Amino acid sequence: MPRATCSRSRQDFWAGRWALAARATGSPTLRAVDRLFNRGVLVRAWTQRGTLHIVPAEDLAWTLSVTGERQLHMAAPRYRELGLGADELATCERVIRGALSGGNRLTRLELFDVLQKAGIEPSGQRGLFAVQNLALRGIICQGPVVPRAGGVSRDQLFVLTEEHIPESAVPSDPLAEMFVRYIIGHGPATAEDFAWWSGLTLGAARAGAAASASDARIRPIDEGAFVARSMPRRNAAAPTVVALGSFEEYYISYIDRTVACPSGLLAAIGPAKNGMVRPILLADGVVIGTWRHSTALGRHTDDAVPELLTAGAASDADVAAALDRYAAFIAG
Repeated sequence: MPRATCSRSRQDFWAGRWALAARATGSPTLRAVDRLFNRGVLVRAWTQRGTLHIVPAEDLAWTLSVTGERQLHMAAPRYRELGLGADELATCERVIRGALSGGNRLTRLELFDVLQKAGIEPSGQRGLFAVQNLALRGIICQGPVVPRAGGVSRDQLFVLTEEHIPESAVPSDPLAEMFVRYIIGHGPATAEDFAWWSGLTLGAARAGAAASASDARIRPIDEGAFVARSMPRRNAAAPTVVALGSFEEYYISYIDRTVACPSGLLAAIGPAKNGMVRPILLADGVVIGTWRHSTALGRHTDDAVPELLTAGAASDADVAAALDRYAAFIAG
């Protein structure tokens, strides 16, 4: 792959868990990844761009200290449209704090029921944005995975962050630290790329880049881009064909995605008009196609179906091997 990666952006929960496993050594299973959520090592929250991301639990508070205010500002018009004023949001906080305090854990639908009983109608996205508001303010997050017999769980339990995450690691300069970690996981990349990825203004992104100028973990290269000083060596035994999920960081985290994807294939991958970004197949780090797989109840063990968009870019055997690695993960 031409770019180092890290996994954060995950609107599709199954794809987020596969993104973590795909980057791990050995053969981690879905159950193994879910245990990290159940143990409180990982959480999912609206950390950037108003979308859900997976982050280490200990990093949630300082990440939101960088991005939360910006996201709340961007969401404010929608709150007004939904009638979620200061009084309504205060009620949401009071009743949800009460429902979750003492280590309680509730699904999103159960939180909506709490809101409805308090006179906050959750339909028409009011419940979703009320919950998101609390998450952006660092009050709640999504933690343990809700079991789903016979299929892949799509849900997590909401928890109070102050109870679920007793300790946080706070860097001296959170904005600079966020930029450095982005470069380590995504470089070569620019401040403009970081602005897109983080959802921050370009001015804030450039400030983060400037503040990290003396950080020994990254270095500048040409045309305003940065890379990690220490890059992992490619394992000679690593497969050349890789299957990655929807909303994949390797693809979506840049303004210019043609480094990883031929321009003629961008429309086929997305984002589409509905915002969807399809799963991708890579050969030597370049997108050559997409694939689909059902996570519907009882169908997660069905074979994934590839769709090559570049003829002859990979053998049938290599594509099948890439999808077999995913199949072992999702069924394990």
